[in-house]
Amino acid sequence: MSETKTYKGSCLCGQVQYQISEPLKMFQYCHCSRCRKITGSGFAPNIFVPLQQFSWLSGKDLLGRYTVPEAKYFATSFCTNCGSTMPWLTQTEQIYVLPVGTLDDEIELKPSQNIFCAETPKWHTSFDQLPKFNQGPK
Repeated sequence: MSETKTYKGSCLCGQVQYQISEPLKMFQYCHCSRCRKITGSGFAPNIFVPLQQFSWLSGKDLLGRYTVPEAKYFATSFCTNCGSTMPWLTQTEQIYVLPVGTLDDEIELKPSQNIFCAETPKWHTSFDQLPKFNQGPK
């Protein structure tokens, strides 16, 4: 019998840590205005992780949460020490929405779709159209 592969993630200060287990299925880029607000980016790369595949390892007591009152599904969670966006449990309490950038381990899964594309900001440019540097430009 093979062991289930797990991945760890954390906030910027490292005080909040979590673990997820495979199988990882839904990975998408969300361009909605709410996701752009909480990430400060043109989109949010999120994986949906079932409750039974997710566990907090440390720092759960440091989590803050904000739920948009009129939103059917959206909320956000963050480390109250460093402000990093962290995984949040949907209102159904069955799925965690996991900001992929908080993973400490690399995953093989690639995004399968973009959603709320009508809300993509005009300034957003495809990654392939921009110069690439291995580190910060000189």
